[in-house]
Amino acid sequence: MELIQQLTQNLGVDETQAKGGAGLIFKLAKEQLADGDFAQLASAIPAVSGLIGEAPAGGKGMAGALGGLAGALGGGKAGQLANMAALAGGFGQLGLNPGMASKFVPIILSFVQNKGGDGIKDMLAGVLK
Repeated sequence: MELIQQLTQNLGVDETQAKGGAGLIFKLAKEQLADGDFAQLASAIPAVSGLIGEAPAGGKGMAGALGGLAGALGGGKAGQLANMAALAGGFGQLGLNPGMASKFVPIILSFVQNKGGDGIKDMLAGVLK
């Protein structure tokens, strides 16, 4: 897949890490976006569901709890920190430095923009900021 090639070539990760990292990011998007918005993303990038299946399991519980707590406290920023913490944990499970999550995001956003246009890219970027 084109996205996985871009990630492996640009970041020096292996295919399993590229699929898992992309899967984590798309899994986060699925959890955060409204169903209709996620459906737009999935129709623009049909491989999204398969990539979500490649994401390491186990990251959601803690992020969900932190995100829920942050939401209850009215902290949008804290919710975003919880999202990034969940990504970092998942990237660690892939044997990647947690900071790699921030390197995956621009490549994925560029890919989404090429496939789905600015609206879908902006929607995804809103989840990942």
